[in-house]
Amino acid sequence: MSTATVVGGGPAGLVAAEVLAREGVAVIVYDRMPSPARKFLLAGHGGLNITHSEDREPFLGRYGGSADRLAPIVDAFSPQDLREWCAGLGEPTFVGSSGRVFPRSFRATPLVRAWLTRLTELGVVVERRQRWTGWTEHGLQVTGPDEATREVRGDVTVFALGGASWPRLGADGSWVDLFARRGVLVAPLRPANVGVRVGWAATFADRFQGTPLKHVALTVGGHTARGDAMVTRTGLEGGPVYAIGAAIREALDADGLCTVEVDLRPALTLEQLTERLRRRRPKDSASNWLRRAIALDPVGISLLREANGSVPTDPAALAALVKAVPVVVTDTMPIGKAISTAGGIAWSEVDESLMLRRLPGTFVAGEMLDWEAPTGGYLLQASFSTGVVAARGALAGLGS
Repeated sequence: MSTATVVGGGPAGLVAAEVLAREGVAVIVYDRMPSPARKFLLAGHGGLNITHSEDREPFLGRYGGSADRLAPIVDAFSPQDLREWCAGLGEPTFVGSSGRVFPRSFRATPLVRAWLTRLTELGVVVERRQRWTGWTEHGLQVTGPDEATREVRGDVTVFALGGASWPRLGADGSWVDLFARRGVLVAPLRPANVGVRVGWAATFADRFQGTPLKHVALTVGGHTARGDAMVTRTGLEGGPVYAIGAAIREALDADGLCTVEVDLRPALTLEQLTERLRRRRPKDSASNWLRRAIALDPVGISLLREANGSVPTDPAALAALVKAVPVVVTDTMPIGKAISTAGGIAWSEVDESLMLRRLPGTFVAGEMLDWEAPTGGYLLQASFSTGVVAARGALAGLGS
């Protein structure tokens, strides 16, 4: 019987184990945590967004510069395939109002429980608290909780160790140096889907931390994203911040600072705003004027003052400010607070089956590869898809 070693017990590793085991391969998964799928479970704590219902082209566009490499991979295990896989585990999915796809129970726990049961029935063995610490002459070295090391071998190996976000859940990026020593090109891991730092005045931060800027559009470097951005004590976070995260990082790398333009009323044109702001009554304060004319809330009004020092009295100037409030970003939050990471093993290092060219018989999947995507189901979809493709590549190598 052929054997396979899977290193990493997240979605990419577990789905690779499943694909291999279904073809009769004896699979052992080594995971450094006390139980597998820890990050998957935490990500689904408030509602497991498993994939997205977007059409293929806009869906693939979410992967930016990696879209071309990921296109055949996502096609090989598509959003519809993932939804059918969920249904097969007793968790049919539904499409939410935003187009995001969720399991019926809305949580990750029932899905993971059913999945681990299936893997056990397929004969997959999960070795917990076993940390991969390098290669030996004939296999891999793993280290247990007692720091004792041992050699493990498989006919093929699939690595799915994640990036470096949420290190307490197992993905700490410690694999990077080990791969680099073997000559594998690895782009530095960077925080993605992460909040940004803004030097708010103390009075603004004290009053509005935890308050959403609702229905806004954020723009940087020609990239725009809409949604609700959350004011934090140290900056901004939320979906639209994450969606333009790559552009923010590029600007920070180039200039050390990045100005994000916040459109507080993206549904209105500059002309429409100007016209509405002309209707100021003589006794209106600036706040009452903005609330009455364009329904601006206190956090939006205060953001205008935070950025400009005062509220312009000229309707045209005020409308222009409302459409592009400059917010200076000084940095991103650290990688340990990120939802995911950018960077990883360069695409040039793997073939179409995700096998490392320098290490025949060794495949990589998930966030170890150099791609990124916004939240909304795109992260999990690519993790599952790369896990399936890596496993199929391993099967081809075994002649299965």
